[in-house]
Amino acid sequence: MDYVIGVDIGTQSTKALLVDSTGAIIAQHAHGYQVDTPKPLWAEQWPAVWYDAVTICIREVVSKGGVPAARIKAICVSSLYGGSGIAVDEAMAPLHPCLIWMDRRATAEVEWVNQHIDLERLHAITSNGVDSYYGYTKMLWLKNHLPTVWQRTRYLLPPNSYINYLLCGEVAVDHSSAGNIGGVYDMAARCWSAEMLAALGIPARMMPERLVDSSEVVGALLPQVAGQLGLLPGTKVVAGGVDAAVATLAAGVSRAGQHVAMIGTSMCWGTIRQQADASHGLVSMPHVFNSQHDLYVFGGAITAGASVSWFRDAFCQADIDDAKRQGYADVHQLMEENAARVPAGADGVLFLPYLMGERSPIWDAKASGAFLGLNLYHGRAHLYRAVLEGVSFALKHNIDAGSKDAASLDDKLIVVGGAAHSPLWMQMIADITGYQVYTIAENVEAALGAALLAALGTGLISREAAQQGWVTLVPRSTPEPRASATYQRVFGVYRDAYPALQNLMHRLHQDVGH
Repeated sequence: MDYVIGVDIGTQSTKALLVDSTGAIIAQHAHGYQVDTPKPLWAEQWPAVWYDAVTICIREVVSKGGVPAARIKAICVSSLYGGSGIAVDEAMAPLHPCLIWMDRRATAEVEWVNQHIDLERLHAITSNGVDSYYGYTKMLWLKNHLPTVWQRTRYLLPPNSYINYLLCGEVAVDHSSAGNIGGVYDMAARCWSAEMLAALGIPARMMPERLVDSSEVVGALLPQVAGQLGLLPGTKVVAGGVDAAVATLAAGVSRAGQHVAMIGTSMCWGTIRQQADASHGLVSMPHVFNSQHDLYVFGGAITAGASVSWFRDAFCQADIDDAKRQGYADVHQLMEENAARVPAGADGVLFLPYLMGERSPIWDAKASGAFLGLNLYHGRAHLYRAVLEGVSFALKHNIDAGSKDAASLDDKLIVVGGAAHSPLWMQMIADITGYQVYTIAENVEAALGAALLAALGTGLISREAAQQGWVTLVPRSTPEPRASATYQRVFGVYRDAYPALQNLMHRLHQDVGH
């Protein structure tokens, strides 16, 4: 039996899986760390933190797995969206921490782009919009605020590209990571856009020339690195890609019309398409499977599970105490039982889950959370139900934006992540979106998708086998007509609430000195 290692570099931890060629997990290991937030709206990480975590995790799965090193054929790394990328000098040494996806400091750069760049051309070429989420605006922040770093920068490398360089000594960027930078990548031509790079004032030489598919072999493991990891020199290093797309592949989503929602701390809904329209407010990149033909188009809410944990910690001490006293293993179980007694629509309470601003489709860093419709009758159970419904409305908002020019979406919506553990939430998602909701029997995550790409890239599995994935779909919930009718009405209010409150949200944002 042959084996591969899939690694996923996340925002707060890195995980590695040792997997055999049928997809069975032989060993796994995770290593945690923190995001640096030196100022409000800033979020950055030094790449050494990621590389240390990657080496620890690979070493551990090799040791735990107990399989001969000669049988481990490849490593593939998936990573968080690296925003600006890692600025490295001629010697490939990092010059500054990476401004990661959640960093929102590039507000002045966004204004500059809106005023000075032909936005129709930018949308047409890149299939993406303008926001401080995108890497190209963060690159402009580096240029404007750290000119010495900018002058010394040879490349701006996505996290997985930089780790791959340390593993095998080769510089290459996969198409998903390149496209997700926005602003500088020509989506139709699948290459860097000389026109947009020139317009933005980002030197083309900072973008590595070699662009590769996510399943392509970038190089071979260097002898000194192989020794540290317990692997053989020459073990293949496969390109990998952006974690959301890699996790989507792990969920068996590889053809047009399939769609999956990952609901953890944040929410990410994505589907496979051949074309994308930037005006709909979603993010587009080449998919990690069939990347010359297919796009991964996604939208996301910044706070999904984070809204749930915020509500629990801020308001539910009595529930926490009751759960302990009554012997519940998890307070959410008690909170769900109480919320399940409240009818669909939470007796007129609506929650807007914009607790850290919002990404798609509204793209407003100054949006804020809100409860609407409160009266003396309402209690914690109403508010908790409204929180779950609000995050589900955000999911529907993104699905509606993503289906505007899609030929069609499958009638199956696959949901993975923490929400899949909640029967109430899964039913709610079916009722609000109108889709049959399925989940995955296996513990799906980006590390498994990276292992799948490693197996594909080294010929251990066929393209057909990779397209099927290594997972089993399980039906979870079907829309209930009466609840769906209620939610259709309430969603109309949800959709109208943000535009109605936007000006007030911005004024409050200003008043509290953000």
